[in-house]
Amino acid sequence: MLLPDRALQGAGLGLRRALLGPLLLLEEGDVDFLEAAPENWIGVGGRFGKQFRALAERYPLVLHGLSLNIGGPDPIDTELVCAVRDLMREIHVPLYSEHLSYCAVEGHLYDLLPIPFTEEAVHHVAARVRQVQDILGRSIALENASYYAQPHTDLSEAQFINAVQQESGCDLLLDVNNIYVNAINHRYDPYDFLDALSLQRVRYIHIAGHYDEAPDLKVDTHGRDVIDPVWALLGAAYRRLGPLPTLLERDFNLPPLPVLLTEIAHIRAVQQDCQSTGAVAVA
Repeated sequence: MLLPDRALQGAGLGLRRALLGPLLLLEEGDVDFLEAAPENWIGVGGRFGKQFRALAERYPLVLHGLSLNIGGPDPIDTELVCAVRDLMREIHVPLYSEHLSYCAVEGHLYDLLPIPFTEEAVHHVAARVRQVQDILGRSIALENASYYAQPHTDLSEAQFINAVQQESGCDLLLDVNNIYVNAINHRYDPYDFLDALSLQRVRYIHIAGHYDEAPDLKVDTHGRDVIDPVWALLGAAYRRLGPLPTLLERDFNLPPLPVLLTEIAHIRAVQQDCQSTGAVAVA
């Protein structure tokens, strides 16, 4: 029998198929929660399906989608949303999140592209978020996305994110690596950006590594270790929010699991430092 929904806490790890076996062999407490892309697990049976469900019994699990296309022009894929809802009910998942971006125009583009920062786009996205939330029967969280070009801006990035949250009633998945990457690529201060965000509804945090294409161009690959400036930005987020649950993303160049656990330990160390200094969560 699967466990009921459990609250997230501590430090989590993104679930990849290559990690299924090693994760099942972990000692209790090595990882606090897991995150999976629902598209990779809907309808999966056999050995992989059994291992996935075994991990869902053992750990709190959240779903982080890849293809909802929340900002795109195509109709919402309601079959996908219903399948996500059914998976959430089956394995008692407390949260489904997606990227504040778009990924399809008359078919999937296999990339996450930026939405124009305009009032019109706010209304468009918010209406689609409400449609998804109505199907799921609960709020979703949207992640602040990395981007490399911006088609149109009437609002700042932070104003756009805040407006989507306010109009749709959705939550926020705060990705501190994306803040850092965007800050370098678009030449703004990441700490000022963090201060400009409405943080009252942050559910949890992402942290990851990226690729240095050039001193002024960072690529959000999730394929390298987290660097010191991103760790520092995570600490700044904790000082504003308290030590919220935080997930390490690693999508390729996967090292052995013990190496990933050293970064999990680093997350916990930053969380403990925040607790020792008495950071106060945003009201």
